[in-house]
Amino acid sequence: MDRRTFLQTAALAALGGAVTPLAAPVNAAGREGNAMKILVLTGSPRKNGNSNLLAERFMAGAVESGHSVTRFDAAHSEVHPCIACNSCGMDGPCVFKDDFETVREHIIPADMVVFATPMYYFGISAQLKAVIDRFYAINGRIHVPKRAALLMTYANTAPSQAAPIAAHYEVLLDYLGWRDAGRVIAPGVWPEGSVRDTPYPEQAYRLGAGLRG
Repeated sequence: MDRRTFLQTAALAALGGAVTPLAAPVNAAGREGNAMKILVLTGSPRKNGNSNLLAERFMAGAVESGHSVTRFDAAHSEVHPCIACNSCGMDGPCVFKDDFETVREHIIPADMVVFATPMYYFGISAQLKAVIDRFYAINGRIHVPKRAALLMTYANTAPSQAAPIAAHYEVLLDYLGWRDAGRVIAPGVWPEGSVRDTPYPEQAYRLGAGLRG
């Protein structure tokens, strides 16, 4: 299937009944109904990095509210960068058999995807970006309505410097047909763990805790 044909097919699916509704997941406590399957993609190589701490607080809130949460740590996984070979045809197996298979397993049935990243030289961390680029191979399976959230940290304080990552997130959601469920953008945090002394971890927790299916 060429790119134009795929995009036309995806658009028709979004308008009709071709998208199969996802069943409500059951969490460890056995609660159903409003529970969602949430995939959290983290991109900081620092174990106690600031964006990782925001992700942990978000996950704590989401789990306490009865949602099923899976985290994929891109920075400590093996995900080969996309090489634009188009072997997958935007909806098939990738030539690389690596840890992205775990992402594939969890992102397709997910109701929500959360991106947690530090700013690295005014962009998303390379580790997380490699995962996002590999979305190409599952484009036909994730081009369906989902929710998303952005958790981002950066050392500087100018809002204009956070704009490129926010714009990338917005364009990605617009293309995939996903809906923004919230953002926590924490400026002025640089040393490992310095976000702890700010209001942002609580904001991340409330974002997770406030989710409703």
